[in-house]
Amino acid sequence: MEQVAHQGIASFNNDTSYQVFRNVKDYGAVGDGVTDDTKAIQKAITDGKRCAPAVCKSTTRTPATVYFPGGIYLISEAIIDYYYTQIIGNPNCLPTIKASSNFTTANQDGNDIGYLIDASPYGADGELGFGATNTFFRQIRNLVLDTTSVKAKAIMRGIHWPTAQTTSLQNVVFKMAAGNGTKHEGLFIEQGSGGFMNDLDFQGGHYGLNVGNQQFTMRNLSFSNVDTAINQLWDWGWTYKSVSIDNCRVGLNISSLDEDGSLTVGSITLLDSSISNTPIGIVTSRTESSQPDSAGALYLENVKLANVQQAVVGPNSTILAGSTASTVIDAWADGHRYVSMSPLGPGVQTPLAPLEARGSIAATKRPSNLLGSDGKYYERSKPQYEGLSADQFLSARTLGAKGDGKTDDTKALNDALQKAKTGGKVLFLDAGYYKVSGTVYVPAGSKIVGEALSSVIMANGPFFGDMENPQPVVQIGTQGEEGSIEWSDCFVSTQGPNAGAILIEYNLFSPTTGEPAGLWDVHARIGGFAGSHLQQEQCIKEPEKTTTAANLKKECIASYLSLHITPWASGVYLENNWLWVADHDLDDSLNNNTQITIYAGRGLLDQSLQGRVWLYGTAVEHHVKYEYQFVDTKDVVMGQIQTETAYYQPNPDATMPFPENLALFDPVFSSTPASNNTSNSTSNSTHPISPNNAEGWGLRILRSSNLHVYGAGLYSFFDNYSTKCSDVASEGVCQTRMVSIEGSALSHDVNLYNVNTVGATWMVTRDGVDIVANSDNNSTFVDGVNVFRI
Repeated sequence: MEQVAHQGIASFNNDTSYQVFRNVKDYGAVGDGVTDDTKAIQKAITDGKRCAPAVCKSTTRTPATVYFPGGIYLISEAIIDYYYTQIIGNPNCLPTIKASSNFTTANQDGNDIGYLIDASPYGADGELGFGATNTFFRQIRNLVLDTTSVKAKAIMRGIHWPTAQTTSLQNVVFKMAAGNGTKHEGLFIEQGSGGFMNDLDFQGGHYGLNVGNQQFTMRNLSFSNVDTAINQLWDWGWTYKSVSIDNCRVGLNISSLDEDGSLTVGSITLLDSSISNTPIGIVTSRTESSQPDSAGALYLENVKLANVQQAVVGPNSTILAGSTASTVIDAWADGHRYVSMSPLGPGVQTPLAPLEARGSIAATKRPSNLLGSDGKYYERSKPQYEGLSADQFLSARTLGAKGDGKTDDTKALNDALQKAKTGGKVLFLDAGYYKVSGTVYVPAGSKIVGEALSSVIMANGPFFGDMENPQPVVQIGTQGEEGSIEWSDCFVSTQGPNAGAILIEYNLFSPTTGEPAGLWDVHARIGGFAGSHLQQEQCIKEPEKTTTAANLKKECIASYLSLHITPWASGVYLENNWLWVADHDLDDSLNNNTQITIYAGRGLLDQSLQGRVWLYGTAVEHHVKYEYQFVDTKDVVMGQIQTETAYYQPNPDATMPFPENLALFDPVFSSTPASNNTSNSTSNSTHPISPNNAEGWGLRILRSSNLHVYGAGLYSFFDNYSTKCSDVASEGVCQTRMVSIEGSALSHDVNLYNVNTVGATWMVTRDGVDIVANSDNNSTFVDGVNVFRI
């Protein structure tokens, strides 16, 4: 980053002098540990009329990478983050942002509170600077955050991070004042709808994590000498993987209560982790009489304990004893269970009643080809290529691609990809919008990295216009091709109507002897951004109008399928990927996040016959027919998947505007709700009708096995843009069904841990029979099931 030419552009920013990349030293920062660098760093962030908190809600026109070379950057007040900012340090020599001893804190509720990096400061009105559930497209990585010079009695926080999807923290070290009475905290989150983060190290402090958000996946976290490693304020669902807690007082505290004594934590999943030299492993408030009934759910799998006196502690006593020796919790659960249901058999009364249970449970049958050498589920962090010199990168713009959002870059991108592969180099996709009129082919062996989360491959033209003949925008490998790729920090999008666009088609077969292919921070963003021609001017919502085939806006039919893992593919690792059909205009001229209606047919379709797929921190939202669909596949592990049903449904419903594609095993929707306990299968047993009353499935599993979902948040908030249906005070619901498992005995070894739904009457349906009712599983705002197994 310090040596390559910086040619990235903000394609739809009218200021042609706007700089995407900015090095803090170019703005006067010294990094000597003595000079106050606050103003220089803040100038690097704000330069160029960017989207500031409390002034601007969102924009895609002003992305920025703010880069820190190695050094110690002393600051005396909070660094305020702006919208669409990537704060990145040198991974070979982690720069330190250090609070000075005279750091400015603010008095809040009688406490001195300060932040090194404040990603959404509170205003005088008590509101966050950015709406937490609409704060997208930001990263912080490769930093040391040091608050040790600030008095221990101040509530000094490393990062304030109320954010949503397409955000991440990676490779960050939090150094805090240690010892009795310290109030320092590493990471504070109180709102939002995340999200993903990984490779974080917390040293000292009162809390390492002090967090609450709808959902998150967090991976590879380490805590040492922290009073309480993780303090969970609230959540709907949260997945922690590969967490190491050592020499703390409490490992994980999920005992938070509301003012009326209700549990505020919906569910926690902890797997492949360890707690050592810590007297209390986990603290919970869940009891036989706690409310809501299914809240406080806890699922543990492959958790190692060493010198932990109490593994799980309740409000009155020890729930799970610990030991001074080393032990392993193979699997342990506390919450509502649905087990031993395969097959349902004749005469079984449905819906099924949940089993209220606490204690050990049979461990998941983990497919060996999903595991790493350490026996944990395989994981791999986003590559940063810190070992490569600048001459090992080829710039797409240097090779002839324009990225200006106007020029047809199809040939230039394809030529660049072939040249980079042939030369064994990494293709650097400089920031910009690369308009393509045909397929971009990514051959095995390719390595691609984008810039500032604003490297966008954008489809446009008649080649992508026919829903009867869909075509891939980006095609990774071809049928029968073997090998792997690495791709990170990019978007694939469409411009205007592209009814036949498959945004990413993944075909590669990666042999088990090598590393699987990886897509990190590779996202689909369909509509709602400047230059998309799918904004409020073209596609504003119209809930007052009954949408029919005759009056449906064809100019808003934006894509056919977001991500297709084809039958001959195998061995793909996806981390922090968001497949988003825009529900609002990010570049609304009125700065009002105006809601829009965009039609995109299908979300993520996995048909890999050989399987071996990892999905960590993925989300799929607002597609017509389904968000996640697994067909004839196996051996898949997921960490906290998240969905939202299209806000406009059922106006129109999921039968429009895309007809059923038998080749893709599309769900066949009924126009009326199916009766409970009745099968809606057609005579063709391989293609059953889905009884979902014509609203898109959150998760559909058809004839698939060894699928392990460690956390799911599947939400339906709207009915024709009204949220009354999801209001906990009302008795209405937004859609009839959310999860469908189909294919009888061919779908087996399916494990859903801490699955949470919003707005669905029936949480899980099997072969057309409703078996899990939301009314039996009330949690926080969601309805939750701790363990569901077939």
